[in-house]
Amino acid sequence: MQRLMTFVLILGFVSPCLCVRSRLSTETNTYNVIDYGAHGDGKSDDSGAFLSAWKDTCGAQQTPTLVIPPKREFLLNYITLNGPCNAPSVNIQLQGKIVAAGKSEWIKVSEIKNPKTKGLTNETSNLIVISNVTNLSIDGSGGSIDGYGSTWWNCHACERPTILRFKFCNDLTVSNLTITNSPKSHIRINSCENATFSDISIRAPGDSPNTDEFDIYTSKNILIQNSTIQCGDDCIAISGGSSNISATGIACGPGHGISIGSLGRNKAYDTGGSGYARKITFENITLIDSDNLIIIDQYYGSYGKAESGALNVSDVIFRGFSGTSAKEKAITLNCCPSGCFDIVLDHVDIVSSKPGKPASCSCNNAHGKATNTVPECSLSS
Repeated sequence: MQRLMTFVLILGFVSPCLCVRSRLSTETNTYNVIDYGAHGDGKSDDSGAFLSAWKDTCGAQQTPTLVIPPKREFLLNYITLNGPCNAPSVNIQLQGKIVAAGKSEWIKVSEIKNPKTKGLTNETSNLIVISNVTNLSIDGSGGSIDGYGSTWWNCHACERPTILRFKFCNDLTVSNLTITNSPKSHIRINSCENATFSDISIRAPGDSPNTDEFDIYTSKNILIQNSTIQCGDDCIAISGGSSNISATGIACGPGHGISIGSLGRNKAYDTGGSGYARKITFENITLIDSDNLIIIDQYYGSYGKAESGALNVSDVIFRGFSGTSAKEKAITLNCCPSGCFDIVLDHVDIVSSKPGKPASCSCNNAHGKATNTVPECSLSS
């Protein structure tokens, strides 16, 4: 069960100058973090200023805009922007650069706030959490977020933070956003409905561990479009409880592609599960010297064992694939004994990137049909 995190904001005495700025911001419905004491020098912690600016933004009555201005670098440890807000819609303009604190400083601040807990807590395991805000629009034109992940990636035993997490945010629009070098996942979407992500650029090295770009949980009606993704793990990962997820115009690589996983079985632990994955279409995809191109694997992480019927897979279409495979096995359909049904391969043309070595297809308990498909796949009827 998801837990709603709260952050208590305490406002003290302010100078007359700050009061004038605040009134001007209220009159124009624009709330600039500089007016709330943010330094923007890349060295001073601006977390408190962001929280104060958000309190006034969320408390405004008429379509407010939170502004992170250009030509400045804002250092953050972790912040939670909670709703619901008073206005029917809220805007955030990210024009400057947000940088995360490095690993040692982040853990230090977390342990000062939670002296009985070593490492990160639920509250401190994300750089920015936006929770329970309806009709939120984020425009990142000219701005960016740097997760400073290089300070974390070598610590394989560390609980590493996510950069941006949305919880219970309906009717969400995010556009023109650039995020780089997250310690872990870049964007997490939890329990959201009707969200559109457009023109997103996310970059992390191909060997950065577990740096998923989009992780989607228990959400529906999510659209990701016209975006470029480079990472060390899944470009888009769709997990249990999610429906009507669309991704179009996506350039993915390096990365592990678009995955629908961790549904019937946890990847790290051999524990069972149940449910279904159905009505899924992968269409018009170009592959360049890629690994593991088309896969259904109900034995993933189970050491050769799959629970019969634990997860039902059906109505999956792979259509309009073309390109090259870096490995001999280009297509793997590895279903549990109860089988996967209504699997369609249509107009698939995949060849080996190695001259003279043909690509191959492996099918196990997969039922459906393959038409105009190379390499040849023998699905059960």
